[in-house]
Amino acid sequence: MGNFDQKVNKFIEIFWEQNGYNKVLQGLQNTLMIAIAGLIIGIIIGTIIATVRVLPKYKTLPKVLNVICSFYVALFRGTPMVVQLLVFYYVLLPIIGLKITGVQVAMMVFGLNSGAYISEIMRSGIQSVDPGQMEAGRAVGLSFGTSMIKIVIPQAVKNILPTLGNEFISLIKETSVVSFVGAADLYVAFNYIGSNSYEFMVPYLVMALIYIVLVLIISLLIKLMERSLKKSDRRN
Repeated sequence: MGNFDQKVNKFIEIFWEQNGYNKVLQGLQNTLMIAIAGLIIGIIIGTIIATVRVLPKYKTLPKVLNVICSFYVALFRGTPMVVQLLVFYYVLLPIIGLKITGVQVAMMVFGLNSGAYISEIMRSGIQSVDPGQMEAGRAVGLSFGTSMIKIVIPQAVKNILPTLGNEFISLIKETSVVSFVGAADLYVAFNYIGSNSYEFMVPYLVMALIYIVLVLIISLLIKLMERSLKKSDRRN
């Protein structure tokens, strides 16, 4: 027990007395920024891809777009996130001469990766909506795109909200790999504390606790959103 107390004291010393908490706060901020940006970009990309993939394939353009989207999904779902980060940061960006920070690269890559997964989630959500909803929109003179945006997609989002919450949780946890491109997330912050105290057990336990709290908060928010949408549906 005394040995554990020493470990805790070392952690507290680095965390408070040597301003380790500043790195933790910065790491937490970067973790949330990367995950939130990744989710938003992923929803936009995923919705576009899902819409393309449910388009009627009577013409050449929808078929070509479907092939492109299928390749995109296969590419990002078939390679690890860390590989995508490394390729973008160390290969593609130097080739095109673009200089951006590791956090910005992580936001972009997380968004592109998430878009591939959300596209499949969104596609299943769109297909779960009664086809009569689209037919009703077309019957009152709305185009396919307008009917999709105003009628089908809003209903699809309600159906897949819990799954989108799970995707956000996955993004939060996957930010632990962004240190490969020089981004300072929670892992980097607590690794700094562990390196300076020569003791990693307590910092990693605290880091795990923070991740658990984040997941619980996100899960609670998703449940509250579901209840709100259900109440709204009942009133309507």
